[in-house]
Amino acid sequence: MSTHIPQQLVDAQTASTRQVFSFLSRAFEGFEKLAALNLQDFKATLAENQALAMKALSAGPDELVALSASLVKPTAEKFAAYSRHVREILSDAQGGLSSTVRSQVQQHQRDAKGFVENLTKHAATGTYIALTE
Repeated sequence: MSTHIPQQLVDAQTASTRQVFSFLSRAFEGFEKLAALNLQDFKATLAENQALAMKALSAGPDELVALSASLVKPTAEKFAAYSRHVREILSDAQGGLSSTVRSQVQQHQRDAKGFVENLTKHAATGTYIALTE
């Protein structure tokens, strides 16, 4: 029995392990970007709310209504910008993950084809030896 075939299995397993960690690394990059966006947004919102609270505490009743009305448009714009950033991050992550999966599938197909060719080559050689003996 040839030790070449078990070595191919070890090599395939090693390649698969590398691919899994590559996939996880790309997924984690997306998660990391999303977490950074959320932290940045939280810090900005906290600072804006502090400034708003200070204005509200020093404002009179008429000014409070005007202050409240002035917040609607910027809040909607901020939400739209945040949503756009989230979509960009998710789109980048999805693109990276699908490219990784596509290359993994192609590599598995090449590995399987090589494995079968090698197996049939060794099987044909073994059959030939058995027939000549």
